[in-house]
Amino acid sequence: MQVHTRHTPAFGVARIVLAQGEAVEADPDTMIASSFGVTESRQVRGIRGRSVFTAPANGGWLDLAPSHAGDVYPLEFDGRAGWCVAADRVLARPATVRRDQPWPALQALFGGDSGFLEHYGGSGQLVLACHGPVDALTLEAGEVITVRPAFLLAYPDSAQVRLRALDPSGPQSVRTGEGLALDFAGPATVLVQARRRAQ
Repeated sequence: MQVHTRHTPAFGVARIVLAQGEAVEADPDTMIASSFGVTESRQVRGIRGRSVFTAPANGGWLDLAPSHAGDVYPLEFDGRAGWCVAADRVLARPATVRRDQPWPALQALFGGDSGFLEHYGGSGQLVLACHGPVDALTLEAGEVITVRPAFLLAYPDSAQVRLRALDPSGPQSVRTGEGLALDFAGPATVLVQARRRAQ
């Protein structure tokens, strides 16, 4: 699978190029167009269901665009390290990248709740739909930063992270990130989106 982006960072579109028999999972409402012969099979029935798009014998492509303005960002997985990704940010996922549920580190962060993050591992490119452009914040060893959950896009397993309340007496939600902050310690690279996602 290859990913080519255009119209970034304001109104990103991802062209997913598939070899013979390759498949990618995506929300069917995000598909603009595809080459002839790409087939679609529905994974889950209902409004928020996902589909699997499969290339024919001679390969093919499909163009995907998120429902909101912003960048599309191919996040590269090397088969060794995983990434925690903000929930509902995945535009396209190949079969070689898996969603790990549950993930022990997220269970430790959120307790029994599902939280506002998902964990992915494997190899290949996971295409993310972002609100605004993407910034990669590179932290040196010992450097610590604080990120608001509404702007967080992804961070690697190697990052040290702590979730805390902004105001212990104020409202908080681990499902949306309301009233919370994430502290990251380097060395690590943290991806943020330049516009906040809806709570």
